[in-house]
Amino acid sequence: AGQAQQDAERLAIPALQQRISLFPGTHLTPYLSTTTLERDGGTAHNPLLQHMVLLEQPTAQTPLVTDWYLSGLPLHAQPLVGGERVSPSIHKLRQHRPLGRTQSAPLPQNAQALQQLVIQQQHQQFLEKHKQQFQQQQLHINKIISKPTEPARQHESHPEETEEELREHQALLEEPYGDRAAGQKEPPALASVVQVKQEPIESDEEEAEPQQELESGQRQAEQELLFRQQALLLEQQRIHQLRNYQASLEAAGMPVSFGGHRPLSRAQSSPASATFPMSMQEPPTKPRFTTGLVYDTLMLKHQCTCGNTNSHPEHAGRIQSIWSRLQETGLRGKCECIRGRKATLEELQTVHSEAHTLLYGTNPLNRQKLDSKKLLGSLTSMFVRLPCGGVGVDSDTIWNEVHSSGAARLAVGCVIELVFKVATGELKNGFAVVRPPGHHAEESTPMGFCYFNSVAIAAKLLQQRLNVSKILIVDWDVHHGNGTQQAFYNDPNVLYISLHRYDDGNFFPGSGAPDEVGTGAGVGFNVNMAFTGGLDPPMGDTEYLTAFRTVVMPIANEFAPDVVLVSSGFDAVEGHPTPLGGYNLSAKCFGYLTKQLMGLAGGRVVLALEGGHDLTAICDASEACVSALLGNELDPLPEKVFQQRANANAVHSMEKVIEIHSKYWHSLQRFSSTVGYSLVEAQKCENEEAETVTAMASLSVGVKPAEKRPEDEPMEEEPPL
Repeated sequence: AGQAQQDAERLAIPALQQRISLFPGTHLTPYLSTTTLERDGGTAHNPLLQHMVLLEQPTAQTPLVTDWYLSGLPLHAQPLVGGERVSPSIHKLRQHRPLGRTQSAPLPQNAQALQQLVIQQQHQQFLEKHKQQFQQQQLHINKIISKPTEPARQHESHPEETEEELREHQALLEEPYGDRAAGQKEPPALASVVQVKQEPIESDEEEAEPQQELESGQRQAEQELLFRQQALLLEQQRIHQLRNYQASLEAAGMPVSFGGHRPLSRAQSSPASATFPMSMQEPPTKPRFTTGLVYDTLMLKHQCTCGNTNSHPEHAGRIQSIWSRLQETGLRGKCECIRGRKATLEELQTVHSEAHTLLYGTNPLNRQKLDSKKLLGSLTSMFVRLPCGGVGVDSDTIWNEVHSSGAARLAVGCVIELVFKVATGELKNGFAVVRPPGHHAEESTPMGFCYFNSVAIAAKLLQQRLNVSKILIVDWDVHHGNGTQQAFYNDPNVLYISLHRYDDGNFFPGSGAPDEVGTGAGVGFNVNMAFTGGLDPPMGDTEYLTAFRTVVMPIANEFAPDVVLVSSGFDAVEGHPTPLGGYNLSAKCFGYLTKQLMGLAGGRVVLALEGGHDLTAICDASEACVSALLGNELDPLPEKVFQQRANANAVHSMEKVIEIHSKYWHSLQRFSSTVGYSLVEAQKCENEEAETVTAMASLSVGVKPAEKRPEDEPMEEEPPL
């Protein structure tokens, strides 16, 4: 094998001049001949080989360069052979001078490297032709490509593998070379690009000759073989792109494991079969039973087209900063990172209407394939022009026509994957670092930075697929989750508890009044812990901990859920301006709230990021919550938090909620008298009650034997017979 490799390297350079096949392990005849170069449409050669002839292209042509296969090879933006050195005759080709090289662009030293260049250019030409002749070729290709290759294309893949992402990536790579002048000097870091001969796809456009007509059947068969091999090559490229994506995730500290693929069958004449060795990937290892995390960089692409993040508080830096914080603190390494996916349109429609799902869950490329009648109106009526110059669905919810739909569906899919792994016992609990948020999204209305209600969709799927009977959703975002309330307003199997700033309906979104308790069978299962009184003073740790003690936890314990989902917005943390929150909770407080919820449902708790826009605040709060989920000892809160009582506005708000819901939840009655207590006073009161109960229990235990003795004595006093 070593000797064969040395021979291949020795013959690599002369092969270009002497018509020697560069493909070891194949039995291809020399693909340059006088006949094939001097006569168009000749059939003395295989079309696949004709497609790979190395010829000089016009200087105005844009080289097609990608880094999918050639990451280790330096590339030039100019052809290998100068125009004066190329002749249409094979005899002149044999005698041309050595190829000109810049000092920074050494010739590849082995046949495999040259072969990769050829395969790369062949594939790029195929993509270009496929793009230009799509309408003419589509029906023909569908008839040719055999069905066994379809399952591999339909394999559930990362969102990055979709056709639109591939085209986008190709366009980004072509762009830097499109404006390059013909004679411009290349950067020293680039090497020459091997150009591939372009052939007309429709052979009927060529001049008709008698011999061609006789051999048309043979040409058609060879053409079909070419399309088949190109399709297989495209599939191979998709697999390699997936591997490159996996490597990039691992480099970023996110180890992932993709399901193994069955090796694709290859024809012996397919160059890809000799170039890219296929190997079975190991099956994914079972995740550790610990806290799960999910995050994906594709959610960063959801950005306003204006490019100014300062005018858009919901931006990519939010989740990027949180993920970096979890890495820096070492918390990420203690968790199990899982791979997300895009939610399907069917999954989205468990909560949202079909029209809403199709409009905001598709991009322009695949939206053209849909029935326009399902979109219920023109797209222009659904979007508005923002002051920044970008496009939005309302005054503050931006829309990126290319990336927003994919990011929104990915956020939903990430939450679904994490929730199901926790619900089925694969993971202990979890935290989803996702965007855009979702709890404001209603059945047919996006709003408040939200398009699809991730937590609500996950809860619906738990009911449908796992038959989970009781689900608790806690929403501690400072804004009311109007979309989540709407989704379960008449469902007695989903208890929705929201803690939010209400101010008698004067704070966004205006819903979430205490008397909104549900309807039909769901009456009593919608609890709005609505704080009123504005910011005089603003609510803080004491108020939220008191609300948990007197309202949230008593109802939650009485409900006894099987799974707990948390719409974890952090915009109640201090640092957010009045329109976005205005409250003064500490980040540490959310760790204590998380710890209390972990006492429910056997610890099956999943937090999904919602709002929160101050980067320091949301990073600190996320760190506190993940630390609590891992079971770490929490940083102590200031003593004054436990000593002081909740402010009067908070006490009034909690008393109103208890008054309304005590008819549905009897456990609230025993806390109605302690709402005004500090946490220390309440704890002391509970301890006294516990001591009283213990004393009464011991007293009753001491009385029971005395009551039983009279029953035993008559048996002892029976006279002997």
